Amino acid sequence: MAAPKKSRGPAGGQGRPGRSLALILIAMVALTGGMFLADQPTPRLGIDLAGGTSITLEAKSEPGQESAINKTNMDTAVQIMERRVNGLGVSEAEVQTQGKSNIIVNIPKGTNSAQAREQVGTTAKLYFRPVLTVAQGTPTPTPSASTSGKPTPSGSPSAPTADKGKTSATPNASATTQGRAVTGALKADSTPTPKASTTPKADATPSASAADEAAAAKLQKQFAALDCSSKASRAEAARGAKPTDMVVACSSEGDAKYVLGPSEVSGTEVDSAKAGFDQRGMWVVNMEFTKKGSKQFQTITKKLSAQQPPQNQFAIALDGEVVSAPSVRTTLSGSAEISGSFTQQSAEDLANVLSYGALPLSFKEQSVTTVTAALGGEQLQAGLIAGAIGLALVVIYLVAYYRGLAIIALLSLLVSGILTYTLMSLLGPAIGFALNLPAVCGAIVAIGITADSFIVYFERVRDEIREGRTLRPAVERAWPRARRTILVSDFVSFLAAAVLFVVTVGKVQGFAFTLGLTTLLDVVVVFLFTKPVMTLMARTKFFASGHPWSGLDPKRLGAKPPLRRSRRVNAPTDPKEA
Repeated sequence: MAAPKKSRGPAGGQGRPGRSLALILIAMVALTGGMFLADQPTPRLGIDLAGGTSITLEAKSEPGQESAINKTNMDTAVQIMERRVNGLGVSEAEVQTQGKSNIIVNIPKGTNSAQAREQVGTTAKLYFRPVLTVAQGTPTPTPSASTSGKPTPSGSPSAPTADKGKTSATPNASATTQGRAVTGALKADSTPTPKASTTPKADATPSASAADEAAAAKLQKQFAALDCSSKASRAEAARGAKPTDMVVACSSEGDAKYVLGPSEVSGTEVDSAKAGFDQRGMWVVNMEFTKKGSKQFQTITKKLSAQQPPQNQFAIALDGEVVSAPSVRTTLSGSAEISGSFTQQSAEDLANVLSYGALPLSFKEQSVTTVTAALGGEQLQAGLIAGAIGLALVVIYLVAYYRGLAIIALLSLLVSGILTYTLMSLLGPAIGFALNLPAVCGAIVAIGITADSFIVYFERVRDEIREGRTLRPAVERAWPRARRTILVSDFVSFLAAAVLFVVTVGKVQGFAFTLGLTTLLDVVVVFLFTKPVMTLMARTKFFASGHPWSGLDPKRLGAKPPLRRSRRVNAPTDPKEA
C-alpha cells in the first residue's frame, strides 16, 4: 500500500507571514537609522525648490573657425562641463544646450557655486611651449628698426619677479639679442625654398629672410606693447593663435610676459592630473602623460636642457596664460609638475579641469542669475495640496467601497511612504539625487499606482468569496492571479519610467527616477507587507466571519451558496414486490 503523500503548505508562505513583516520592519528601521546617521533627515532639494545659480554661457569661435560651433562640439562641451561640476562634488547640477550657441548651467543652492562657475567656463586648452623671451608684464618702449633690419628695442626689459613657483632666470641679453632669438626661431620654422624653383638660390634667401624679419618685427612689437596688468589684454594676447604659431602670453598673475615657441606637447596627451605636495610642502599639480605625450615631453626637455636661460624654460600655457614656466636642467619623461602659489582649492580645480579634458569651444559668460526658491516653494505647496486632496479622495473611496479592507490599504500606503522618503533622503548624499518639482509629481502619481495594486488583490479575493469560498482559502487562491497582474502592471510602469529617464534630460529625469523608484517599492510593499497582513487579517473573527463592515460580507458581495452534493433517497422496497 502506497504511503500517503504529505500535503504541502499553502503557496506564498502564508503559513509564516511574520517573517515577511519582520523583514520589511527591519528594512524600515535600518533606512530610518541610516538617514539620521548620515545627517540627512530631509531629501536634498533641487534648484527649483532650494534656489541656486543659473549661468548662461555663449560659445565663441576663433577667427576663421565659425563652423566649429556645431551640435557635436556643443554636446561634447556639455558632457565635459557635467563631469567637471560632478568632479567638484556638486550634485544635481543641470547642464544643457539652449539654441545653437548657448549652454545653461543650473547649480543648486548649498554648493560652491562660485567654484563651479569658474570651472564650467574654463576652456582648459593646455600647451607646453618653449620660452624664447621673458620680461616684466608692463609695456616696454616700442622697438625701432636698426640699419640691419633687425628690431632693436630702445630699452632692455628687466626680469620679472619670480612668482607662482616659476624658476625664470633674469635675461642678461640685450634687447637686440631678444629680437635675434625671435628671428632665429622664425627662421628655424620657415619652410625652405624648393630646389626646383627657377628663381636663383641667392635671391630666395633674402626673400625668406625678409618675411622672417617682418614676422619677427611684428611679434616683437606686439610683445613690447603687451600690458599684462590688464585682464582684458591677458585674455586677448593669445586669442586666435594656433598651436604651431609663436605667440606672446602673460603669466596668470600678470607680473611677466613671454614670447613662446610652437607647442611641443598638447594637453590632450595628459593622461591624468592630481593635486598634491612637492618637496617644499607647497601645493602642485602632478600630471601623467600618455605614451605619445611622454615621448614628446622627453624630446622637448632634452632640447631645452642644453639651452641657456631663459631659453631653457618651457611654459605651461593654460587658455593662453602661462601658469608656470620652470627651467629644465635634465631630460624628463612620463610626468610633469605644475608648481605655483596654489592653494589646495586652486590646485584641485586645475587638476579637475585637466583630468576631464579641454572644451572644444571657448565660452563667454553671458549672464549669471540667482534663482530664489520662492516660486518653486509656491509651486511645491500647490503640488502638495493637490497630492493631499488626491490622497484624501483615495482614502474616502477605499473606506466607502472596501470598508475594513481600507485599513490594510492605508497601512500599506504608509509603509510605502516611509520607504520612499527615507530612500530619497539617503540617495541625496549617495548618488546626488535632489528632489525637484517633477520628482514630487512622480511621487504623487505613484500613490495611484500603489493603490491600484491593492485594489487588484482585493478584487481577486472578493471574486473568490463570490464563488462561495470562505475567506482564508479565498485569500490564498486569489494571490497567484493578483500577483501576475500586479507584476505585469508594475513592469510596464517601470519600463516607461526607464525609457523616459534615458531619452530625456534635466528635470524630467527627476520625474522618471521617482516614478521608477516608487514602482519598485510598490512590488516590495505588496509582497512583503500587504499579502502577509491580509493573511493575518483573514484569521481574525471580524474578517473571517464576513462582518458587514469588513468589506468581505458574502451577502453584500452576492456570494453563491456553497456547492453541496445532494444524497440520493431510494424508495423503500415493498416485500410483496420482492
